[in-house]
Amino acid sequence: MGDTTIPRFFWTFPMQLVREARLDEALIDDGRLRILFLWGKDCPNCDIAKGQILLAPERFRWPDVSWLHDNVYEDPRMGTRFGLHGIPAFLVFRGARKLGRIGQWPGPDAFVATIEKLRIPEAAIAG
Repeated sequence: MGDTTIPRFFWTFPMQLVREARLDEALIDDGRLRILFLWGKDCPNCDIAKGQILLAPERFRWPDVSWLHDNVYEDPRMGTRFGLHGIPAFLVFRGARKLGRIGQWPGPDAFVATIEKLRIPEAAIAG
């Protein structure tokens, strides 16, 4: 199955590891957003995203957001499930409902702005 060593990044910026077979269990409907970070070992663009997150980790922590992650090289079914064509990919969920997908790494400002918009409950937008 490959190298199952947890990269140093995940010790510094904790995220819950989830495999495709258990993803539905992790997407509980408790009102929180969940960001699923799909990455791969030795992926240069994944390393850029992780490095930029670590430059200002507080920008990527919200009280109502939980982070999940999966190395799609070790768990190819996850990539197949979401039709990935490249990594990193960030999928955003509220419960089991997928709200959006951020492909590749748009940079910290665009990433944070997108998550901020998705954090607003739909009822507040419609109201």
